[in-house]
Amino acid sequence: MSRTRTYLDWNATAPMRPEARAAMVEALDVTGNPSSIHAEGRAARALVEAARAQVATAAGASAADVVFVSGATEAAALTCAGRDLSCAPVEHEAVLAWCDPSLPVDGQGRVTVTDPARTALQAANSETGVVQALPEGLAVVDATQAFGKLPFAFDWTGADLAFVSAHKIGGPKGVGAVFLRRGLDIAARTKGGGQEMGRRAGTENVAAIAGFGAAAAAAASDLDAGVWNDVAARRDRLESALMDGDGDLICMGKDATRLPNTSLIVSPGWKGETQVMQMDLKGFAVSAGSACSSGKLRGSGTLAAMGIDPDVAGCAIRISLGPDTTEDDLGRFAEAWLAQRNKHRARAA
Repeated sequence: MSRTRTYLDWNATAPMRPEARAAMVEALDVTGNPSSIHAEGRAARALVEAARAQVATAAGASAADVVFVSGATEAAALTCAGRDLSCAPVEHEAVLAWCDPSLPVDGQGRVTVTDPARTALQAANSETGVVQALPEGLAVVDATQAFGKLPFAFDWTGADLAFVSAHKIGGPKGVGAVFLRRGLDIAARTKGGGQEMGRRAGTENVAAIAGFGAAAAAAASDLDAGVWNDVAARRDRLESALMDGDGDLICMGKDATRLPNTSLIVSPGWKGETQVMQMDLKGFAVSAGSACSSGKLRGSGTLAAMGIDPDVAGCAIRISLGPDTTEDDLGRFAEAWLAQRNKHRARAA
């Protein structure tokens, strides 16, 4: 980010990685349609297949079982629609659209699964960062937030299907992937051309897919290097600074295993939307929840499922960090946030 702006909304979308940008620029100069058999088409196909291998390696899957799609929302429809699946109310809206949200959730946001084979379950929640225990043999795993931040291998899960999105790991927006258990097939929802092994018709977005592959490889390298352990340590220090300055502060899901970069904090009596706007004016980008729900006049389904009072839930903001977030960034944010909190309390007194 610029010197006047600090980006703390990585769960909404991560800044593009230079590796992804370089791969996309190179791919834009490749003319052919990847379905064509001439030399130009084969060159485009080679980029798609190289990226498929990169994504598969990063996700612990076989390249033959990776299907490129337009993102996690399409992936949720492809994997969940028409399957009579259950989920929990903490799931992303793209999953809730297709599944029965009847599974119980505890006060820390953890889901109880009784029938894995009929369950769609997120690996980690985008708002609270709470990580779910993944029972073997799930029908669908939404790995969108966990991919690239936590060790994850599709083959370990024993799940039928899983999906991820490129822009959450520093790739381009508008591309994602579905992983299929070996031997399983799914009915295409987009038909017409037979691309992606007949599972998703339409000419592949070669540049975006190339960027996705490069981002996946870079994300896997970061994970192996322990980069996210450092992020978690910075996140914990931020939470300590905020809680030291505000004795009423609530950190949602703090007693559960969480993503290393995510804090959902509540300052009772101070609306989350107001906090977001005030922090934006101070040069900090945070959110009041999932980016897919922002601006909508309803409360958080995740916090409601956790039993949080709506008035309390309405005072939540999400701070999500990345490897580029510095101690100085977080120190300045804590100072600015606490100063605004004090002004709010003074006006309310």
